[in-house]
Amino acid sequence: MSYRFALLLGSLMASFAFALPQAFALPQAYVTNEKDNTLSVIDMTTFDVVETIEVGERPRGFILSADQSHAYICASDADRIQIMDLSTHSIVGDLPSGADPETIALHPNGTTIYTANEDDALLTVIDIPTAQVISQIDVGVEPEGLAVSHDGSMMVVTSETTNMVHWIDTKTHENIANSLVDARPRDAHFTRDDKYLWVSSEIGGTVSIFETATKQKVKTLSFAIKGVYRDKVQPVGIVLMKDKPYAFVALGPANRIAVINTDTFEVEDYILVGRRVWQLAFNQDQSLLLTTNGVSGDVSVINTHTLNVEHTVKVGRYPWGVAVKWK
Repeated sequence: MSYRFALLLGSLMASFAFALPQAFALPQAYVTNEKDNTLSVIDMTTFDVVETIEVGERPRGFILSADQSHAYICASDADRIQIMDLSTHSIVGDLPSGADPETIALHPNGTTIYTANEDDALLTVIDIPTAQVISQIDVGVEPEGLAVSHDGSMMVVTSETTNMVHWIDTKTHENIANSLVDARPRDAHFTRDDKYLWVSSEIGGTVSIFETATKQKVKTLSFAIKGVYRDKVQPVGIVLMKDKPYAFVALGPANRIAVINTDTFEVEDYILVGRRVWQLAFNQDQSLLLTTNGVSGDVSVINTHTLNVEHTVKVGRYPWGVAVKWK
């Protein structure tokens, strides 16, 4: 190969790489902005917003498909779940969601999706390949938080006004048990071994921990932040680390993330983030934690080793849901 040809080839390759759409750069975070009806796409290497995508009305819940080729978006005020092709960032279909879908959860089989219908006190079960509703299950008033066990045998839904966790058998679609929690439960997460379920109660200001086998509460966590009124401490989003004994809980208008040792159930630290923190998501190796801050309209990026906020990324109005794509 001649020097001139090699130079030309190199120049062409460089031009092609520069011309590639930023949407193909990985990893990326996707943030739903419920007041703007948009998604903000954040490059996780530069922490810049590289694209803003128009979606349905009042997007909130956002999850990735099992292979991360597609995303499912709760367009709450449009009464639908939108399907987005993540290779093109285009909406390629809808799923029948029922009224006012707010949150969504995916079964480990990758083909069954659940959504909470807040206005109708229902849990809707949807088959993704056929885009058909499999079942609708009566639950408490204003259902919101959803979680599916890692073995796929059980899922739960929290009802904000009834102050309950409803335990659903995923094979029979029956509500097999109900557990009381503190006021206005929001989020729920199973531990990796499915032995315990964590549930946040926004107005109660607590996190309840249940033993999955018995459906009994084994621990209630509360929070006290110096200089912050107790009524400002409103737990919402929860995430649990895979390889370390730590949980992170978003505390709403307290503008803090609680760091909890899951072995001792002690709160070890509080991290100051943006205003009215809602939901949380890790990157692939869980070295970074992203928070959506509704009132300040930004995302905080926390180093989970140092527990410091390393970046603040301005997004749209009232960011709510967040997920990170890495493949």
